[in-house]
Amino acid sequence: LSSRTSAAEKEMGGAEQREKQYRAHQGFGDHHGRVTGAHTYFYADEAKCDQHMETFLHCIDASSGSSEDGFSAIKLTALARPQFLVRFSEVLVKWRRFFHQMAAEQGQAGWAVLDTKLEVEKLQEALANLGIVSKAESQQWFMGENLGTSGTVDLLDWNSLFNSRTKLSRPLLIPNRKTGQLESLLSRFSEEEELQMKRVLQRMDVLAKRAMEKGVRLMVDAEQSYFQPAISRLTVETQRRFNRSQPIIYNTYQCYLKEAYNNVTGDMELSRREGWHFGTKLVRGAYMEQERERAAQMGYEDPINPNYEKTNEMYHRCLDYILEEIKHTRKASVMVASHNEDTVKFTLRRMMELGIHPSDKKVCFGQLLGMCDQITFPLGQAGFPVYKYVPYGPVNEVLPYLSRRAQENRGFMQRANRERDLLWKEVKRRLLTGNLFS
Repeated sequence: LSSRTSAAEKEMGGAEQREKQYRAHQGFGDHHGRVTGAHTYFYADEAKCDQHMETFLHCIDASSGSSEDGFSAIKLTALARPQFLVRFSEVLVKWRRFFHQMAAEQGQAGWAVLDTKLEVEKLQEALANLGIVSKAESQQWFMGENLGTSGTVDLLDWNSLFNSRTKLSRPLLIPNRKTGQLESLLSRFSEEEELQMKRVLQRMDVLAKRAMEKGVRLMVDAEQSYFQPAISRLTVETQRRFNRSQPIIYNTYQCYLKEAYNNVTGDMELSRREGWHFGTKLVRGAYMEQERERAAQMGYEDPINPNYEKTNEMYHRCLDYILEEIKHTRKASVMVASHNEDTVKFTLRRMMELGIHPSDKKVCFGQLLGMCDQITFPLGQAGFPVYKYVPYGPVNEVLPYLSRRAQENRGFMQRANRERDLLWKEVKRRLLTGNLFS
């Protein structure tokens, strides 16, 4: 729990000023609890993060040595102090929320993310009236970043004003919607905490360079919603550097989140503007029970879609958007990481309709080792790139993970029975045709 509390908060008691979703909470000091579909890491110190990085490097080497076009997965909670990820996530969410507040004042409340554009003149006046910056100072924001040349600023322009590679303690005031008072976007960071962003970016750079050297694609796994904004932002920063000619870095989008479609479309639009390849893995999500329990206990809005059907709709909506991009630009790639047969059939149908051929290697599939072979093997035999996600580690750590995955996958036993029946049917077919071992 202490690894999620900043030195400044410990000294000055500033925890109550934090957004509820981003506060450390005693009941969730163990962020492993009620997590079904993922392994979680616990922060010890920076040396342990470096050890994790070395392990990931070995995994990249192993993937390179075992197959062509392989993947290796990493988790940023293994490479960074949770307190930094939570604090940075809070900043990014507050900054985005401030943009939408300004949009509402310009009559654009509820608009789609990519359709929302602030008029620069009105924005500058609003910032001056709020006492945040003078019109002359805000002009420098847009001139320095070469933004607003069209007379408008969208969310991507807005986000670029907050550069994750600059010092986080840069003073910036925004209005608190509840109190109406100006407050610091980010409370004071210590010098040690300032170094945390540099360290995690350096570790990601090391891993990305090794992946590029070895011809391995690096997937950054998604994690809890209070870590995820920072994880996605850091991943996009790495994609901007390493995905110039091909997709080396893959971001992960959890489609059980209400914000999934906005996140996918926003990041893809950024890749279009900057000319890099958009690489993504789509999952439904692994932290649902924990997320809902935490939201209820701490009193903030549940970030998860209300039911499984809505999550399916979100998954297919995000996937369809990516497939359309593949058809039109060929600069996007997606791993459909799913044990859901309907989702696999949906993907195959849309690929055929859009003229995306398996040999293009823009769409691949992934299932967990030991699960849903009746999906994996026919896909491979039909020429589709398909991968088995391989858990590794000490037995006492891997078996609980696998048992949780079995619990998580609805109807897992039914599918296992079906797979057994299919195997028995194939054995009988081969016996009758005299081709048992062919």
